Amino acid sequence: MDTWSGPGHLDRCEHQRADPAWPAACWTDPAAILIPVDSVGRVGVGEGFALSERPAGEYDPQRHYLLGLSRRRPVFVESVDAVPAGAGLRELMPAVDDERRELVVAAVALASWHRTSPHCGLCGAATVVTTGGMVRHCLGCGRDRFPRSDPAIIVAVLDADDRLLLGHQAVWPQGRMSILAGFVTAGESLEQAVHREVGEETGLLLSDVRYVASQSWPFPRSLMLGFVAHAASTEIQVDGVEIESARWFSREELTGAVDAGEVSLPGEASIAHRLIADWWGRS
Repeated sequence: MDTWSGPGHLDRCEHQRADPAWPAACWTDPAAILIPVDSVGRVGVGEGFALSERPAGEYDPQRHYLLGLSRRRPVFVESVDAVPAGAGLRELMPAVDDERRELVVAAVALASWHRTSPHCGLCGAATVVTTGGMVRHCLGCGRDRFPRSDPAIIVAVLDADDRLLLGHQAVWPQGRMSILAGFVTAGESLEQAVHREVGEETGLLLSDVRYVASQSWPFPRSLMLGFVAHAASTEIQVDGVEIESARWFSREELTGAVDAGEVSLPGEASIAHRLIADWWGRS
């Protein structure tokens, strides 16, 4: 997966979409595709997870949202009650190529935002869709609302012996473990969030923090910001609320635990997997 540092495959067409006639013209393009997304975030796909549905019927700017152009093909999203044949992002992300992964993640994020934002957060009045689906305009106070992402940090913590810290949440299946993560709170920098989350969940102090990469994670609208950090100590004191248990792993210990089925790790399409694999040397 090569989505960590390069440009995206999707042209969001910020300037063209300001003309209301342009998204409507894109709808009639023979190469256009439509990605239906249902109320629980399942994506309508064809055989082999193909994105092959074509726009049909009249273009409705209030329910047909233009993601942009992918290889010059207009890509639309429609929020529907249910999809006849579909898959969730956790199933799709490791199974499709980078281009389709970017499209389905963006489709789910945009559909979810529209579904949950019919009214203005300031005055409570109804909002209408403008600029091809990238803005909701308030009919009451005139305020424009844009799709938002909630920043969350995720961090691979290493000790002086280059061991990796993994934790288990109480709500997870037995044996599932991952690196630590949490949302950034008001007035906090990303690095401060890393120090706070690690301290709250494991009692560890960090000596340094280094940013690595980010990933859109629309569950429901997170932007995961990945870090590597080094611990100043090794004594773990889990909070017992969010993190039920945590331990240090050498590479050999993690290999043995995973191969024996004692530990399961995050899926390969996640930034958690990438951060673990970068340390582990095992994809």
